[in-house]
Amino acid sequence: MRCALPTALAALAVLALTPAHGEDVAAPAHDSVAAARVCLDQKERRTEYDNGKVVRLGVAMRAARTRMAGTVVRARLCQGKDGLVYVLTVLGHDGKVARITVDAAKGTLVGGR
Repeated sequence: MRCALPTALAALAVLALTPAHGEDVAAPAHDSVAAARVCLDQKERRTEYDNGKVVRLGVAMRAARTRMAGTVVRARLCQGKDGLVYVLTVLGHDGKVARITVDAAKGTLVGGR
C-alpha cells in the first residue's frame, strides 16, 4: 500500500505556491532572478500560443524533468533577457524545490537552481 504523504505534501506545495484570486503573479522582490522578468497574463499567453511563438507547456515540463524528477507546482511564461521563457517551480521527489527555466521558443533548458 502506497503512503499518501508525498501526494499530500505535493498538494500543500501547490496551495502554498499558487497565488490567490486577483493576486499579482510576479515574483517576489527578494528573488533577483525572477524579479528581472515580467510574466505574461492569460491573454498575452494565448496570443503567443496562437502566433506559434512558444512551445506547449508540456514540452517545457518534459525538458524540466531531464533536470529534476518531480511535480511541477507552478508554471509561468515570462519575458527573459533573451526572449520568452517558462519559469517552472518543481517539487522534487526528495522534497526539494527548484526553479527551472526553459526557453519557450525552443523547449530547451536555459537554467535552474
